[in-house]
Amino acid sequence: MKKQADDEFVFLPLGGSGEIGMNLNLYGYGPERDRQWLIVDVGVTFGDLSTPGVDVIVPDPAFLEGEKIRGIVLTHAHEDHIGALGWLWTRMKAPLYATPFTAYLIREKLREAGILDQVELIEVPLGGSINLGPFDVTFVTMTHSIAEPNGLAIKTPLGTVLHTGDWKIDDDPVIGEVTDAKAITQLGDDGVLAMVCDSTNVFVEGSAGSEGGVREALSELIGGLKGRIAVGCFASNVARMDSVIRAAEAAGRRVSLAGRSMHRIT
Repeated sequence: MKKQADDEFVFLPLGGSGEIGMNLNLYGYGPERDRQWLIVDVGVTFGDLSTPGVDVIVPDPAFLEGEKIRGIVLTHAHEDHIGALGWLWTRMKAPLYATPFTAYLIREKLREAGILDQVELIEVPLGGSINLGPFDVTFVTMTHSIAEPNGLAIKTPLGTVLHTGDWKIDDDPVIGEVTDAKAITQLGDDGVLAMVCDSTNVFVEGSAGSEGGVREALSELIGGLKGRIAVGCFASNVARMDSVIRAAEAAGRRVSLAGRSMHRIT
């Protein structure tokens, strides 16, 4: 696709920027009068003491209604990235693209919402690429606390943006692969317009510890305790669940899961 004189490549976050959760990111290409859109993630955030009686909050997709949406790409399976699909897909009605583990959990959400048969869900292999009109999207393997986290190299006739999704640099991940530094380096060498980076503690000085270190600490802690032990954890933090279960097994204990999400993830 060749660029035209009045083409623009724009980034519009409808949720998730400057806040935790509720990710809904838009990339637009073309002239303002005839723009095509790529959606990255459709997530929720959760209510707190400032929102009494409200458990789940979703972004407002009103801007997208009537727009040309080429596709919805999901970076990984955490609730703040896929949790709003069951509520919002009917207002977007575009194909979904995700790697296999994320696609599995998306199907369950769509089934619960009663719209599974309406949605086109395409599985993309790790490291795979898709073409969505003016957008050539390549999945870049990252490291996070859940299986198959992906960054997205979004290439257009006007240049490339790296959208990281959730990520960390961890040379000893408990699950999944290490971040594909080679692919990221190549993107840098080729040149990018911007890196749209999703990192909760990006402004905190220092380096993040490895989940491998957490596992060692949990094994030591659980191994020294007597009686029953209760451990609280987000079900979507698969790496932490894995660490707790392996620490319990090393101490000769058996694990009982409490909660539907825990059973679904495992």
